Amino acid sequence: MKKILSLLIIAVLLLGIMTGCNVQTKDQVTGGNTSETSNEPVDLNLLAMSSMEKDANILRDQLSKAGFNVKLNIQPDYSSYVGQKDAGNYDMAITSWNTVTGNPDYAVRSLFISNGDYNDYGLVNEEIDRLINEAATQTSDQYVATYKTFEEVLVKENAYIIPLYSNYKSQAVNNTILKVDSVRLSKSRSLPWENVDFIDESKGNSEPLIFSQTMPSLTSLDPIKGNDGSINIINTNMYVRLVNLTDNDEVTSVGSLSHNHAIGEGNTEYYFILRDDINFAKVDNKKAVDSGELVAAEDVVFSMDRARNKDSVPDHRTFTLHSSMEKIEIVTDLKELESKKQSGNASSIKDGLEAGLSTTIKELVADKAQVSNKDGKYQVVKITTNKPFPQVLNYLAHQSAGIVSKKQIEAVNTYNVATFDRNKDVAYGDQMTITEGATYDNTLMTSGPYIAIYKNDYEIAFQKNPGYMISTSHEPKVSNIVVKFIKDADSSLSAFRSGEIHFLYGIPEDKFEIVENDSKLTLQKRPNNAVVYAFFNMKGGSEFSDVNLRKAILYNVSQEEFIAVYNNLKINAYSTVTPLVDTGNIHLKDHSKANEFLNMYWESKE
Repeated sequence: MKKILSLLIIAVLLLGIMTGCNVQTKDQVTGGNTSETSNEPVDLNLLAMSSMEKDANILRDQLSKAGFNVKLNIQPDYSSYVGQKDAGNYDMAITSWNTVTGNPDYAVRSLFISNGDYNDYGLVNEEIDRLINEAATQTSDQYVATYKTFEEVLVKENAYIIPLYSNYKSQAVNNTILKVDSVRLSKSRSLPWENVDFIDESKGNSEPLIFSQTMPSLTSLDPIKGNDGSINIINTNMYVRLVNLTDNDEVTSVGSLSHNHAIGEGNTEYYFILRDDINFAKVDNKKAVDSGELVAAEDVVFSMDRARNKDSVPDHRTFTLHSSMEKIEIVTDLKELESKKQSGNASSIKDGLEAGLSTTIKELVADKAQVSNKDGKYQVVKITTNKPFPQVLNYLAHQSAGIVSKKQIEAVNTYNVATFDRNKDVAYGDQMTITEGATYDNTLMTSGPYIAIYKNDYEIAFQKNPGYMISTSHEPKVSNIVVKFIKDADSSLSAFRSGEIHFLYGIPEDKFEIVENDSKLTLQKRPNNAVVYAFFNMKGGSEFSDVNLRKAILYNVSQEEFIAVYNNLKINAYSTVTPLVDTGNIHLKDHSKANEFLNMYWESKE
């Protein structure tokens, strides 16, 4: 009996020594893999904005359980997040992408093609480039297989991204103040402010409509210099475009600068007949005034040329979206419209452009001073693409295709792009020019329904463009809009419920029930095109340039856990293409694969 007791004591002591040791074994790190190639956990610096802190915590917990040493780098806003990313202070970062144009090319080109606007993390893959360009020329019934292969190369073969989930687009309306049916919820398009109206319509000229947004730092009010949540909604409502998207992502001319558009045979020529009831707005003594300058064909040509030219402005963030455009020109020969046929249609381009017009085309003019739609004098712009590319219309509906004033841009942007110095040169659309104080010098001229008047630390104010589609259904219903800067989601909801703001974008899923149980609030939601994912820093000899290490992380991530945390109000995703194209690809956590790839990574380090 004493001998047995002694053996038990020795066993307990040995166990205590082992469990007291702080060094993890390889078995502990890999969750059971018995290879002895290493016993060190992999350090991982995970970057995210505070608005995605919950996602960062879920991902950290999953990877920590798998043996990774995860350190969170949570930044308070988008500007700070970008600063950390640009400085390379991350191994993996969480982000989201919303395909606001409703077409799959937008879901991939800027993010994953070599040298894309938002591909600044070291992804270079010739096969991915080829697949993106191939799919861009295909119709919707053809590109499903191409995008399926693209996703497999992006995720399965290389683990360039870690898909986390897709989600619902949500917003809520105070139904005691606003007409609920005037507040549209589109799948992709930002909310058109000009449609929103008070229940008491008399308030439209006397009281401001009040929204909120989380990001107080605005990237740029020049539509081609930003493509993020700080300005997408704002620039969409400050600059008109050649076409729009319907609430279900169909391209339409309704509410745009064009009466109609038509596609020529071969899908490389796109024609737009312009309306003549939109003038640029400008700001005078903090008041929106009609500049008297027609938004015309020369402004369209200028705007599209600078949109497609990478070197037209410093830090151009949207040029790849418009790289398919080879030539933009004003059509003055009426015979061209009469002789050319529409794509898939026996009728002429002229027939397509004239559909529904009260006055037919009698003359095409280049000079904006000669335009008179009621007299049959129109302007027509033609865009020619470098290859058949119907998706160009979706890009023309994007905020970056907003029409700017040629005259004003050339007057303001007198700097040399190659030697631009942000410390002394002032670019059109810089937020400091509308910020109250010493830097205020509002030089905006906007073609859309609203123009920004001023900005401070607490809000940005807009006024109705007095020269925008007057006496039509698209004339803005409300004269003044104020967007409050409220960073915290709970604070935004509190302000909304108390009536301080009339409308709230982006209701968190765990707050749906609160809104639905409040009789004065109406929740609107639908699946949208946004996908949340993580990507790696693969620049400068990063450890995460190793594909096996990335795959080890990929297969340790469970989307089902994310969805469960969000009460099943998230949707599985495989890539940013998922909401637009059903490729059949799905991501599943696989513990054995994760261990296999982690083991291969360690072996390569020996």
